[in-house]
Amino acid sequence: MVHLEFQDLLPIMARKLGGDGLINELCKGYRMLMDGEKGVITIDSLKKNSLLMGLQGFTEEELKNMIREGDMDGDGALDQIEFCILMFRLSPDLLHVAQEVIHKAKQQQNTVHL
Repeated sequence: MVHLEFQDLLPIMARKLGGDGLINELCKGYRMLMDGEKGVITIDSLKKNSLLMGLQGFTEEELKNMIREGDMDGDGALDQIEFCILMFRLSPDLLHVAQEVIHKAKQQQNTVHL
């Protein structure tokens, strides 16, 4: 049986969905984890909604560390931009996929202009 880690899944999703599709999926994931009243991901909303995202194996301290790692403005929560940046940082191979997508888009653009 093959075991995939999160950092393995984002590049696969990017290849399958393309850039816009990946961003849409990240936005859906954000909305699933956020506190509906506050509009951000808090430790409480992450704990409450983490089962939806397959995060049931994490301790409270690990979830707090996730928030801390992505919290760029120091407010103790993740807004949508912070969440997306964190997801990209957690998946270093995604940079290679992004370069592939850009290269393909340039090729398509050059073909159209010929």
